[in-house]
Amino acid sequence: MKKSENLPLRLLIGVIAGAVLGLLIPQVSTLPFASGVVNVVGTVKYILGQIINFCVPLIIIGFIAPSITKLGSNATRLLGVAIVIAYVSSVLAAFMSMGAGYAIIPHLSFTAAAEEGASLPVPFELAIPQIMPVMSALVFSVLIGLSAVWTKARTITAVLEEFQNIVLDIVKRVVIPILPFFIASTFFQLGWNGSITKQLPIFLIAIIIVMAGHYIWLAILYGAAGAYSGRSGIEVVKHYGPAYLTAVGTMSSAATLAVALQCAHRSKNLRGDMVDFGVPLFANIHLCGSVLTEVFFVMTVSQVLYGKLPSLWTMVLFCVLLAVFAIGAPGVPGGTVMASLGLIYSVLGFDDAGTGLMLAVFALQDSFGTACNVTGDGALTLILTGYAEKHGIKET
Repeated sequence: MKKSENLPLRLLIGVIAGAVLGLLIPQVSTLPFASGVVNVVGTVKYILGQIINFCVPLIIIGFIAPSITKLGSNATRLLGVAIVIAYVSSVLAAFMSMGAGYAIIPHLSFTAAAEEGASLPVPFELAIPQIMPVMSALVFSVLIGLSAVWTKARTITAVLEEFQNIVLDIVKRVVIPILPFFIASTFFQLGWNGSITKQLPIFLIAIIIVMAGHYIWLAILYGAAGAYSGRSGIEVVKHYGPAYLTAVGTMSSAATLAVALQCAHRSKNLRGDMVDFGVPLFANIHLCGSVLTEVFFVMTVSQVLYGKLPSLWTMVLFCVLLAVFAIGAPGVPGGTVMASLGLIYSVLGFDDAGTGLMLAVFALQDSFGTACNVTGDGALTLILTGYAEKHGIKET
């Protein structure tokens, strides 16, 4: 995780360097090296995009299937309740964000920004086909995971867990390190074709709107948890300051877990056994802030690059499936958007330019989405505490 702690800085450097270079190259287009730079960046962008696309089915299989086996092997009543409330929180956050997108985005100024600029030339193409389509990977993951649980296949379960570790290492050692370069090439293209000055202000506004959405959803979540449990949600959330700041710094729910446990144990309204059970579990399956962010951003990117918002049915399908993917996404930087790249490609129909721009704007604010995820875990743990008391489950 230490290598990922400076990811926001590297992404920011990539954005600035790519945009500045892209804006400067047209000014010196008469110089002999200018066209060479454009060709090199175009080739690099194409190859890195191919690598990321190739990893998508691997990420889906590596994250979803092992998560199903882990959850199934520990299936209890409380585990079932935890999964349900984590999914409900994520999908409702997605629908709230979708509603905000349809209400707000059409009123933002996209008149000049809706036209997609020219693509970079790619003199050398190295095609890297995926091992299977993304939807095939999703169905394969679900069937393999469930079948391993039904048959109690210990060998396959162990293999899937090892495969998850392998894929997670691929993400940390390959995908995340190349992201700054891919994003830099994306912003180089936006600067080179002259569209960055039209699009950047829109995404700054979108980030502010999304952060406001985080706080609104946390207020709703803690209000509902307090009403259900009969205990004050404010008493719980007031202890989450250190966990929130840690999540902002690490961009990782997993890296924040130790601090989150300490914060939750300080609350007198949370049962200790529910904290020990719920907080580690929710760190991996409850990603309401990341889901909320991604929904609003994909709608913004669609409007900016393609000149229109996705249809209502398309967005409903995307939200429902995204909440499923979020349960299997890892608690590492960019885990949600990485696990859902297949949805962005297949359901929304984004191309490489749209996906690159989506990765850029999502990654730059991912720390605040992670902080929302971690803080929201306290509300779900409060719901578990209320459920345990209402159903006579004794404290262990």
